[in-house]
Amino acid sequence: MNAVVVNRAAPGGLALTTVPEPEPLPSEALVRVAAISLNLGEVRRAKNNPDGWRPGWDFAGTVEAKARDGSGPPAGARVVGMLGEGAWAERLAAPTQSLATLPDGVTFERAATLPVAGLTALYALGKRGSLLGRSVLVTGASGGVGVFATQLARLAGARVGALVHRAEKRAAVEPFADEVFVGESAGGGPYDVILESVGGGVFANALKLLAVDGMLVTYGTSAERTSTIEVAPFYLKGGNSIYGFYLFHELERQPAGQGLTRLAGLLAAGKLDVRIDDVLPIARIGDAADRLWNRGVTGKLVVAF
Repeated sequence: MNAVVVNRAAPGGLALTTVPEPEPLPSEALVRVAAISLNLGEVRRAKNNPDGWRPGWDFAGTVEAKARDGSGPPAGARVVGMLGEGAWAERLAAPTQSLATLPDGVTFERAATLPVAGLTALYALGKRGSLLGRSVLVTGASGGVGVFATQLARLAGARVGALVHRAEKRAAVEPFADEVFVGESAGGGPYDVILESVGGGVFANALKLLAVDGMLVTYGTSAERTSTIEVAPFYLKGGNSIYGFYLFHELERQPAGQGLTRLAGLLAAGKLDVRIDDVLPIARIGDAADRLWNRGVTGKLVVAF
């Protein structure tokens, strides 16, 4: 079967090649993949791993063989799921706790955007408890996680501020946010919860906007991996906290299948929208990775098999 591997000589450092067929464990279903979506973190990992390494987290497709232990969806079920690596392939052996059955009407392309971006938004927003009547700021709001987070925060009853880095990104989040800010710092605070994924000056500026007992959840550094902050104003405000969010750590306590079932249901009900920047064929996986790495994507980039 075909799968995407790291190949430094290929466009974008990625290429399709023939690999052995997967051999599912008893608790794994065999899934034929129809669509995947790309995330900045896995593109970064691909750049840092040797030739032959297989990247990929998000996928959607059809179960070809049910797990032998009887768990999970039956053969023929349309599913969305995620792996720790290697998901960019024609067929996968996927743990059933990482799968969710797709409701009718949810396409593979739309479903493939949900796993990493949607679960990050959903689980990160939950770190401060109920959001009803609270204020939430999302930085990097025009990205994959950001578009989901602004919608989910509003659905939970929060007042939502969105920070984007360029004016042309405003349109991606204006339908979902109460206020949209452009640049390295937002207004409209203080905020009870801040989801931060940019790093550098954006991280430092966001920290100043926390309300008393507020929490900043940091889950990425798309622009700058270091930041200089003023320490005294942070602790003197009282009760402020910074939560380091790493999705794969969170999945040890909240399996992907649980959150994906909820997200797919919201999508089917029309309560959650998906911003797909483009859908490319798998033969152009290198081009897709380059576009994402160079921050040329608003929302999610999907690749179809």
